[in-house]
Amino acid sequence: MPALAADSNNVDPREALEACIAAATPHAFVRRFDDEARADADRLRRDRPGLPLTGWPVSVKDLFDVRGHPTTAASASRHDAPPAAADAPAVARLRAAGAVLVGHTNLTEFAFSGVGINPHFGTPVNPVTAALDAAHPRIPGGSTSGGAVSVASGAAWAALGTDTGGSIRIPAALQGLVGFKNTARLTPRDGCIPLSPSLDTVCAVTRTVRAAMQLHEVLAARRVSHDMRPLGALRLALPRTVVLDALEPAVATAFERAVAVLRGAGARIDEIDLPLLADAAALQRGGGIAAAESWAWHGEALAQRGAQYDPRVALRIRRGAAIGADEFAALHAERKGWIARMERALAPYDALLSPTVPIVAPPLAPLVAGDDAFFATNALLLRNPALVNLLDGCALSLPCHRDGDWPVGLMVWAPAMADDRVLGASLTIEATLAPHRAG
Repeated sequence: MPALAADSNNVDPREALEACIAAATPHAFVRRFDDEARADADRLRRDRPGLPLTGWPVSVKDLFDVRGHPTTAASASRHDAPPAAADAPAVARLRAAGAVLVGHTNLTEFAFSGVGINPHFGTPVNPVTAALDAAHPRIPGGSTSGGAVSVASGAAWAALGTDTGGSIRIPAALQGLVGFKNTARLTPRDGCIPLSPSLDTVCAVTRTVRAAMQLHEVLAARRVSHDMRPLGALRLALPRTVVLDALEPAVATAFERAVAVLRGAGARIDEIDLPLLADAAALQRGGGIAAAESWAWHGEALAQRGAQYDPRVALRIRRGAAIGADEFAALHAERKGWIARMERALAPYDALLSPTVPIVAPPLAPLVAGDDAFFATNALLLRNPALVNLLDGCALSLPCHRDGDWPVGLMVWAPAMADDRVLGASLTIEATLAPHRAG
């Protein structure tokens, strides 16, 4: 795949697009936009507008309206959805910035799982782990499964997606990519099928932190104000509570090595107890806010078309039916109080560090076959990243493993509206780790 150019005017739109079309892998896309994409690429090649993303091939999660195409959320229950009359605002911003939209990508049905399995459209295989274990296809991570696979395989330069409990950062971590979850209020969610409006975030998967910054500037219609401060000028925290529990050996090794490299380069990293992280489990009782809000959106459709839903997704949505109005209000009040306490506790720090997820991508077949294995893995994948959504915070997952090892993500995170600080710190961390990742 061509390198991402900081100056997108150097991109040949048609050349970049054709390379991406040739690289597409099975089940990554629900529908492709090849003819339209070629027409857009030719127009951009001819006109050469000086736009931030001129000629960048970008995939779109099948939750977002793209004019002229149905939005189906990778669900058989929406097989008769009409074509969208207009682009979702996030999609419109990508077009206006010169991006070439290559297709709607696959996902966990209605974005309700961190594993990435889809029984309706097939599950895209993790293309990075395939080189390490060709005999046992591994999960892509979800819910933005096809989007991350499109980037990892070279079928797109970036992927527009959503993150409600880790749906951008989980597949990024499992595939050695960068996933930035901005503060939710910064990017528009209109024209996007919701999972949980209180937690949903519109954001993107990329290959580098610099590209993540460029995509965020387009999606949020704002300039990122950052300075690449030296590591020694940052005050970082490494919480010991919850986020380091049950790490697989490959994750522990990669994360600990990365922290040692950062400390060796001058980073001040305080290891802290943060018992508030354990308190977050109470906010998820009965499925939490996400289950209640998804039930409000899906209840009628489940009554009419429940047989066309993935049973595992339907099960999780139906948990929300038991959450009454009083309990729902209580969850929101408790979350608000928890956020305030977390913000006070984290005030001394520029950002926190943790493993994005505690495991490497597991084999796909056992999770397709067994509910117990599926739900246990899903809970592990969501555990760390979902804390940031509950915090209404921002986070970036970047790869910290050595080339040729199992992909492992390091998460840089902070409370709401610290996006520029997280992006700036991530740029510095990425640059510091780069020579050591080459092994």
